[in-house]
Amino acid sequence: MNLLIMGKPGAGKGTQAKKLLEHYKLTHISTGDIYREEMKNNSKIGIEAKKYISQGNLVPDDMTNEIVKKVLSTHKYPNGFMLDGYPRTDAQADALDATLNDLGIKLTAVINVDVRDDVLLHRMAGRRVCSNCGHPYHVDYHPPKVKGICDFCGGHLVQRPDDLEDAVMNRLNIYNEKTRPLLQHYQKQGLLRIIDGGKTSDEVFNDIVSKLGE
Repeated sequence: MNLLIMGKPGAGKGTQAKKLLEHYKLTHISTGDIYREEMKNNSKIGIEAKKYISQGNLVPDDMTNEIVKKVLSTHKYPNGFMLDGYPRTDAQADALDATLNDLGIKLTAVINVDVRDDVLLHRMAGRRVCSNCGHPYHVDYHPPKVKGICDFCGGHLVQRPDDLEDAVMNRLNIYNEKTRPLLQHYQKQGLLRIIDGGKTSDEVFNDIVSKLGE
């Protein structure tokens, strides 16, 4: 099973990806995780990517296309894979189609977790992450026991630059302008499965599995 999961920033696709990866035993290919790791290691790619990500902008297509092609070419996904955070533009979708075709791989389905913009703004602006261990929190939905302090390691909680309100609005505007048209791209291919992301996490997961089957 080869899946692609889509959704606006903060729609909960990361949470659903984690559950689906476990359920179907898939390999996770997340461009966000790849870039965060590169930025943490201060690599050449990481330094370049940070210029864009810290402003809530997309990393240039050619950089991202090359990273995904490199990962897919390894064929290290025995039960299939899940692409998360890619593609985000028409050009990336075309590049992915070409890569999959070259490698003889077919997508099983494209999941779109759909949530309203105003709900997402509240979700994302309240997110916090431990600066030490990386554990995630939310000021309303999942607050720490002591304000600003991680429950697990005592590290200080910070707000990621791309979760600041201006960056969130910028990311949503970019999504609506550049990524939303991809839904039509995959609808034409008969791959799109639209899921209501406004429900609870478990309900969203059950809806996805019911549409995908076993």
